[in-house]
Amino acid sequence: MRLQVMATKSIMTVFAMVLACDVYAQDVTLNIVDQYGQPLTNAVIEIASESNKTLSQQLPVLIMDQVDKQFSPTLLIAHQGQQVNFPNSDNIRHHVYSFSEAKPFQLKLYSGQPEAPITFENQGVVVLGCNIHDSMLGYIYVAKSADVYQSDEHGNVQLSGLNLPVQLTIWHALQKNALEAKQPLTLAVNSPHSLQVTLQTTEPKPRNTFGSKFKGGND
Repeated sequence: MRLQVMATKSIMTVFAMVLACDVYAQDVTLNIVDQYGQPLTNAVIEIASESNKTLSQQLPVLIMDQVDKQFSPTLLIAHQGQQVNFPNSDNIRHHVYSFSEAKPFQLKLYSGQPEAPITFENQGVVVLGCNIHDSMLGYIYVAKSADVYQSDEHGNVQLSGLNLPVQLTIWHALQKNALEAKQPLTLAVNSPHSLQVTLQTTEPKPRNTFGSKFKGGND
């Protein structure tokens, strides 16, 4: 009888632990807004993780196209080790480059397909430009965590199966903070589901910053 009681207590303890986990595993909808309360599209939410659950060799090659002298999409989310192809769908040539610490590179003047995709090994924000067309501006957000999300046109982000509390970061291309900075937050059981990002009050100016970064190889 005593053994049976002990076994029953053990089962109940395990059940209680599972139940406790289920209580805090929640589906959460976050609404990202700017300082004026307006919905903010293309905000990036990344759940903090000690390691990337996604193996780079299993990740597909992403596409950052160039259409009508614009990067398409303007924002692309990738994972560490993922490759990105940069096709040029315009009938003119482009010279794609980035000075960003996470991935400095250049694709010299070309049309159609470049020779090979670019691998993004390091987490961070990669700002893209064109040495020929200063108004072209794009972003690649390279995530460390497999759990990374992008807000929709209503500013909403759907997060599923969260074991609260969790640490997360918020980033937006037009944020007032430094471009590469990610705003850290803790999402707890009773946390508000509306998160604010303070934006710049003026649009970024067209860039003319290629300079001599890649001097000797720009022809």
